[in-house]
Amino acid sequence: MTQTAAMKQRIAERIGRIVDVHGDTVTAFPAPQQLRELAEAVVPGRKLGYLRQLTGAALDGRLDSARLRSLSRDEALSQLQQLPGIGPFSAELVLLRGAGDPDHFPTHERRLHHAMAELYGLSDPTSFQLTEIADGWRPYRTWASVLLRVSLEDTTQPAG
Repeated sequence: MTQTAAMKQRIAERIGRIVDVHGDTVTAFPAPQQLRELAEAVVPGRKLGYLRQLTGAALDGRLDSARLRSLSRDEALSQLQQLPGIGPFSAELVLLRGAGDPDHFPTHERRLHHAMAELYGLSDPTSFQLTEIADGWRPYRTWASVLLRVSLEDTTQPAG
């Protein structure tokens, strides 16, 4: 488990809400307001500052999925990267997973690129080559990307 995944799990366990999902009990990650109020107990140092600013962005609508989907992909990515601690990689993941963009190939997702290289028998492919391959997955590039990444994580230890 990566350090980030472990922190998310600790946050969910300490301040998340227990919910029933089709008969399975799971701990849901806390809502932004709850996270903002309780995060000091589980988030270290400068990450706490980032988290406060990100929860503020969620509460004031800047992270609203419908709002992000209403923007052009480039504009949404640009606005996400203006938030503290959000770079190109994180912005793409927020747009793909959080806003549900169904047809985008993440160009900054190294683990996905590794999975594609393995699947297609490529040695050190360029981002351009991978993007060309992913174009064949339209209109479901997001879903193909997620499935490929999950397949890699099922066979290897996730990168940190």
